[in-house]
Amino acid sequence: MPRPYSSGVVPASADAVWEVVREFDGLPSWHPAIDRSELTSGAEGAVGAVRRLTLGDGGVVTEKLIAIDDADRRYTYAFIEDNPFGCRRYVSTVRVAPVTDTGEAFVEWWAEFDAEGADEQKLVDLFANGVYGSGIAALRERFAGG
Repeated sequence: MPRPYSSGVVPASADAVWEVVREFDGLPSWHPAIDRSELTSGAEGAVGAVRRLTLGDGGVVTEKLIAIDDADRRYTYAFIEDNPFGCRRYVSTVRVAPVTDTGEAFVEWWAEFDAEGADEQKLVDLFANGVYGSGIAALRERFAGG
């Protein structure tokens, strides 16, 4: 089972970064690949909430918040309908931790999913670099003021 992963350091406190990342319906405010987000069920930040994301290329992904832990600054979500990536059983987690020697934030984002064997590496690259890596880079730029 593939496990795309990306991480990076953001020049702000873990609490400040978590405040931005934690908003389940807030991806368009900081992630360059997301044009729109709409909560279609549940309440913001509550387990069971469902968001419908419209991607920059027009694709649509529907995700359900399945766990949130403010003390550990992490949440986990899953695809719940058909998706433009053709993967199955996609479950992803984003986590923000403090870098204790600098006061910055360490952001990591990963997933596990099932897909046709021929598509696995392409999807690992897309998720790790195109989704998670670009999101972390956007957070870094946001907090660096650039």
